[in-house]
Amino acid sequence: MTTSEIWDGTDPSPGGAWPPGADAAPGTGPAPAGDPSPGTHPRPGTDPAGTPYAPTAAGTVTDLTGGGPAEPAPAAEEALTPAARADQDSAVGRLAATVERLRAEVRAAQAAADGRALIELAKGVLIERLRCGPAQAARQLSELAEQSGVAPLELAAEIVNQAARDHVADVVDDFVRRTGGAPAADAESDGDVSVAVRLRTAESAALAAGDTQRVVESLLEHALAPLGAIGAAVWTAGPDGSLTLAGHAGFGLEEAGRWWYVPPGVSTVARRALDDRATVRITTLSASGIPSIGRADHPHGGRVALPAGTGGRIHGVLEICWPSPLGPQPQPVVRQLEALAELCAHTLETLPSSAEHPPGVSREFADVSELVDLADGLYDPALVLTPHLDAEGRLADFRIRHANQHFQDPAGRPRSAVNGALLLEAYPMAAGESELFGSVERVYATGEPYRARRTTLTALVDQVPLALFADISVSRHGAGILLIWRIEDEAARLASLLQHAQRLGRIGGFEENLATGEITWNGQLFALYGRPQTEGPVSLQDLASYAHSDDGVAIGRFLRAVLHHGRPDTVAFRLSRPDGVTRHIRVIAEPVLDTDGRLVAVRGAYQDISSQHWTEVALAATRDQLAQTEQEAAERNRLALQLQHAIMPPTRSPLNAPGFDVAVRYRPAESESLVGGDWYDTVVLPSKHILLCVGDVAGHGIEAATGMVVLRNAMRGLAVTGAGPAQLLAWLNMVAHHLTEQVTATAVCGVYDPVTRVLRWARAGHLPPVLVRAEEAAPLPLPQGLLLGALAEAEYEEHEVTLEPGDSLLMYTDGLVERRDTAVQDSLTHLLTTARGPAQTLGHRLDRLLTHSRSDTDDDTCLIGIHIS
Repeated sequence: MTTSEIWDGTDPSPGGAWPPGADAAPGTGPAPAGDPSPGTHPRPGTDPAGTPYAPTAAGTVTDLTGGGPAEPAPAAEEALTPAARADQDSAVGRLAATVERLRAEVRAAQAAADGRALIELAKGVLIERLRCGPAQAARQLSELAEQSGVAPLELAAEIVNQAARDHVADVVDDFVRRTGGAPAADAESDGDVSVAVRLRTAESAALAAGDTQRVVESLLEHALAPLGAIGAAVWTAGPDGSLTLAGHAGFGLEEAGRWWYVPPGVSTVARRALDDRATVRITTLSASGIPSIGRADHPHGGRVALPAGTGGRIHGVLEICWPSPLGPQPQPVVRQLEALAELCAHTLETLPSSAEHPPGVSREFADVSELVDLADGLYDPALVLTPHLDAEGRLADFRIRHANQHFQDPAGRPRSAVNGALLLEAYPMAAGESELFGSVERVYATGEPYRARRTTLTALVDQVPLALFADISVSRHGAGILLIWRIEDEAARLASLLQHAQRLGRIGGFEENLATGEITWNGQLFALYGRPQTEGPVSLQDLASYAHSDDGVAIGRFLRAVLHHGRPDTVAFRLSRPDGVTRHIRVIAEPVLDTDGRLVAVRGAYQDISSQHWTEVALAATRDQLAQTEQEAAERNRLALQLQHAIMPPTRSPLNAPGFDVAVRYRPAESESLVGGDWYDTVVLPSKHILLCVGDVAGHGIEAATGMVVLRNAMRGLAVTGAGPAQLLAWLNMVAHHLTEQVTATAVCGVYDPVTRVLRWARAGHLPPVLVRAEEAAPLPLPQGLLLGALAEAEYEEHEVTLEPGDSLLMYTDGLVERRDTAVQDSLTHLLTTARGPAQTLGHRLDRLLTHSRSDTDDDTCLIGIHIS
């Protein structure tokens, strides 16, 4: 008897066994004989033929399908090293071995349970077909497997496939057809279980599982691991666009905890599959740059994400992880993955929900009933839609289950003509440019609400398309869709725009019929006048009685132009309101003439221009104040510049000192508003020593210039005492701190003895002098010294340097080197490079320094140079 005879419901031959020599079940081959080949081990929970087993205490495996005696478990092929045996004999090693053995037993028990579930399904098919009891069906299955030479699992999968003829069966048939009818062991990577067994075992485990986690573990073990996958995750799609990890396998608990919830808007592999509603294949995660679960462990692995949906509705996403880059997959593998995604969709669909609905009523009907109540409570037109599936279970359209009381059909049809119709039948243009049907389909698939303003709705009225504008809102509630639209009334929209424009512009309109005396004001004009609407409007001829007395003449000219000459005119006046507030108002009016040219009415508008008036007044006052301030600032800058030039001329006559040349350069700031406090001084003291000073007072303007005068004159007076540079700076610090108004400054002071050619010098927070000797330039070592005016008392360090014939010494202020984007040390390096070049005279050297200066602070600059001839 062949397998096809079972499907006819006829009783098999006596004993229920196939006769010797009968054909094996279609799509199966002979059972492999003998023990497994060396070096190979069956997957935990199955023998080489796919029969489920469980390990026993004695180390043997017990057949759980009733197909034969147990076989001993394969022994280890390699002996343990002494170190490994010592570790195994330790307490920790024995504990680890025990844990690993228990884990293996759990995996084997789960695999055996999955196999038993598939066999139980096949028994159920035999019970229904043969009209026999469970015991006879089990015996019949065992005898058929033994006589046909296939494993019980293979035969059980074949029986379920022929009885179901579903997507899984189609995948198996397609695989067999594409492989030319070869056994699965020749085409699959694992070589021990056929496609039918793997898919049916995974399906049986999913049906028997109590949660999605167990389903994902079964999918990875039975169906995905043979394809090379090392991880799988099932995501549920939330109505707000979020993703929740419903189950995972192959990933650590810590990694799964981090990816338990993905907020809306976060781009992941599963999110892309949900947005595109199509399978997403990624060759390697590192190249794509898309985050996903397990990326840290397998950054270069491939990913496949498949939407898990049924009947046009997507419940979640199945994401599969490979350890290495993923190449093109053959079509049979693609079909297998699609079948697994459909299995996940059914699992997600049947998960228990926290929402309650009345007993005895289906969940879909309960959701629609709630939507009907919700739609009837809305003031906007609303439709309640449910999915309409075709014969193959695919989403084809949406059925209009209910139209609420405020429903307005764009084509003018009554509610009864729309209720119960399909969406595309009632509104065929919904699939056109408006993309209304696509939006509804997307909301039903993903659960994400959709809202749009001024969407074009096109309705057919006597086969003529009529376009309307409406605000659209689409949301999914359970198994139903709530579609709300608010059709835009063009006249109401324009009236609303006009009201907002008048409110924002503080404009009120009026019209006065001169024949009947009827006057019409809008609400904004009553508000401008501060007049309640119960008192009525004011005639244009009485305008002068509500205005300031000084504006009577202008109002009279305005009325004569409009009422007597019949031409448009405008006038601004001060309105005295009843609440005592005076507002500046502009009124513009135009006459309305009849066909004979007679004046019959006047219409126009009032505008509150108080803000504009006071703004102009404030602007005029500000302009006058600014002009006065600019004049005062210019005068102050002029005085400061005159004071500076009187004391600090850009050049001065040379000193009368033999063997000693002095040159001075002063460059004022480019802007007169930046008149600074830079100063210099060169003078021959009574002792025939020469005083050299350069300083810089902080700040700009008249204050800096007067501070500079104080410090320069004080230095001259103190130098007559014959004190050294350090003592002079200490005294000058006391002057800056006590005798000025919070003046701070930097300075460098030197006293040169022409006889010994020794220069004693000190500094107060200033840049060091530069010594040019034999075409080499270098700054002098820095002595300690605080800037002037910072403390009441300060001590300054003094250095000496002996100058040689041909030497040049440069003293300068920071205006020569300072830049906003460059460190001072870098600017000083540029100065040394420029200074070491040959020069005909000392003046030429100073001019070259000023010419090649890179300073960008627009500050004034002092430069003193001495040359020993």
